[in-house]
Amino acid sequence: MPKKEKPIVLKKIGSINYQKLDWKTVLFVLCMVALFIRFPFFFRDYIDRDESTFIIMGQSWVDGHLPYTQLWDLKPPIVFLFFALIIKVFGKSFIAIRFFGSVLVALTALFTYVIATKITTKKVALWTAVFCVFFQSLFGSLQGVMSEHICTFFFVAALLILFLKEDGKWFFTSGLLLGLSVMTKLNMVYPVLGVGIFFLWEGFHKKQLWMNVKNLIFMVIGFLTTILITLLPYYLNGQPEICWESIFKAPLAYSDGKFHSPLKTLPFVLLSVSFFYIAYKKQLLNFKSKPIQLLLLSIAGVFLSFAQIGKVNGHYLIQLYPLILIPVAMVVAKFPPLKKKYTGLLVVFLFLIPVESYLEYANIITNKLEKGSFYNGEGVDVPRYITDHHLETKNIFFTEYHIGYWLLDENPPTKAATHPSNITREELFPYMQNPRKTGLEELQYIMEVIQPKTLVTRDGKTVFDKKLVAYNAYIDSYLAKHYQLTAKVGNGLIYQRSH
Repeated sequence: MPKKEKPIVLKKIGSINYQKLDWKTVLFVLCMVALFIRFPFFFRDYIDRDESTFIIMGQSWVDGHLPYTQLWDLKPPIVFLFFALIIKVFGKSFIAIRFFGSVLVALTALFTYVIATKITTKKVALWTAVFCVFFQSLFGSLQGVMSEHICTFFFVAALLILFLKEDGKWFFTSGLLLGLSVMTKLNMVYPVLGVGIFFLWEGFHKKQLWMNVKNLIFMVIGFLTTILITLLPYYLNGQPEICWESIFKAPLAYSDGKFHSPLKTLPFVLLSVSFFYIAYKKQLLNFKSKPIQLLLLSIAGVFLSFAQIGKVNGHYLIQLYPLILIPVAMVVAKFPPLKKKYTGLLVVFLFLIPVESYLEYANIITNKLEKGSFYNGEGVDVPRYITDHHLETKNIFFTEYHIGYWLLDENPPTKAATHPSNITREELFPYMQNPRKTGLEELQYIMEVIQPKTLVTRDGKTVFDKKLVAYNAYIDSYLAKHYQLTAKVGNGLIYQRSH
């Protein structure tokens, strides 16, 4: 008998009956992928400094202080509420925070899958969702829980409703979710406007303008309901001005910052425009399809928000991935089938994508063997050293690893120091009701008036951005004159005030 050929792995993958997939099975697969990729990062001290700031702000809310009253950061309140709720229920737990971040990623990918099934095959939709998990979890600082994860979850959930339902109560529900998205990250107002423009245009095109306007009214009511509920605690506490200044006016001042320029977003815009132009010329996408048009207007809104902000950090792209991966996957699906001899390479490629996760698995095992704990990083090790050696923590100042405030049950020395870089963003000072006028005045106040007994910096890195020469010159000189280096823990430098 001839020798039976062994089936290749991809053939087994390809033999899945995609048509029989239900949403529960897809959700299970996406949760497993998300947890496998993100689990080793559950034990990292911090992955992005913004996440540390959100945790500190959430803790302040748990302690009874509304955002912007005790501490301050440049985000709307819902992002802090997400962290506050987790901390309130589970205490100071990195694992709980990162776990629920993984759940958000899996659910966002599931919503993306369901949306995709309305305009393409279940096979394409499933792989779109899997890559949605990849792109929200890898390549940079995305393994933490970012504001973009939260706002994108709400936006894609609202978009899903708009794909599935057409009556007023569901438009109202989508409006509530869109409001939550904007109250998590304000730039989401641009894709929300894109959604509104789509339904107005559809109303004209289908000669059903009144029906669409009526539905949009329900959506706007839902949107405004979320905004008003978010702002209500400040009015009840007699602090409406700090709410208005911090949530709405400060982001506009930030987008006009000296290091921001719309030109920085051009490469991303041009790349996307080129893709859609080629797809149009080659007729790879049906641009007359209403779902495709809704996605395109949402994508355009996200890019417009990037241009308004004037920069594109890696985690900003989280807002874009669920929207743009669907048309990209639809185009890729029209490529000629991969030859059998290359399928093995494709499988290897898929397994190599989460290489960052493999390295982090090795890192936590090494840390456990060497230090007896899976928790790792200077943000954990430095506070542990400070506690073990009974160093003074009152008015402690972290210029780096500021998650240490949370672990030591301390607060930053001033409101402006909640996120260390905010000290230099003097254009934001009026909106956080800071009595100092300039960043250097703020730094001098911390060092010369508050006089923190303990100060933490990072070895091999300037305290502030290299462009901020005056700030770095001042603090380097002050440290040399008034502080002594007590310990070096990893890359963390612990200074004690000498006089």
